[in-house]
Amino acid sequence: MGAAFGSQLTARGITVLWCPDGRSEASGERARHAGLKAAALPSLLDHADVLLSLCPPAAATEVAALVASHGFAERTYVEANAISPERVGLIAALLPGAETIDASVVGSPPVGGKTATLYLAGEQTRTEAVERLFAGTDIHTHSLGTEVGAASALKLAYSSYQKASRVLAALSYGAAQAHGVGDELLAIAAKRTGSYLTETGYIPKTAARAWRWGPELADAAALLSDAGLPDELMLAAAATLERWDAARDTRLSVEEAMKLLRRDPEEG
Repeated sequence: MGAAFGSQLTARGITVLWCPDGRSEASGERARHAGLKAAALPSLLDHADVLLSLCPPAAATEVAALVASHGFAERTYVEANAISPERVGLIAALLPGAETIDASVVGSPPVGGKTATLYLAGEQTRTEAVERLFAGTDIHTHSLGTEVGAASALKLAYSSYQKASRVLAALSYGAAQAHGVGDELLAIAAKRTGSYLTETGYIPKTAARAWRWGPELADAAALLSDAGLPDELMLAAAATLERWDAARDTRLSVEEAMKLLRRDPEEG
């Protein structure tokens, strides 16, 4: 997602820096293809006017702490990860000299004609500046006002349905398959428009992304709890995703993904 966002800006002639420290060769190739310029973190922070944080949700606070340790005063920190409003507040507290914008991304990486929406919440002049950055690109911006936490709440509310539904679809298919009625389940699901149950080809994609989705749904559980709603479903979905830890960023068949999801009966 980060490289895709960066490419939208470089296409407008905007200089986009990225830090290659600890990143894979695949990440480096995506960054080069997007026209991003590599820079060590101290240099990147010295020269950046706006920092857009797009990383695995579990690392969001660590990234903010690294930025805070260097200093980012009087500039704009766009916290665009799928984390809870509470964590956004903690990150803003780590960066008291900067203006933290609460943001969230909904949609696919903006490549090949696809679009994404960047939701923004925070101080108006800063959010308007971010909107101008992405004007005319395949990233649509939408302001949710000045209340920090609104964008993160929207993202996690959506994720609590969309990602948990993918987990439920995999479990439903697995249960039916184990009893020899997988095809019959898909036939029933095909009668309903837009049912995730028909999209068995997405199960390996869910498995490959589970390492990122699990922490996101754990934060979604916190969002529900803060709203006085039951959080057990999200915690269970996050625990289910942990079974796919070995599938991180891999290409599996449906059968291979389901095998990882199943518990060995001998384990009890």
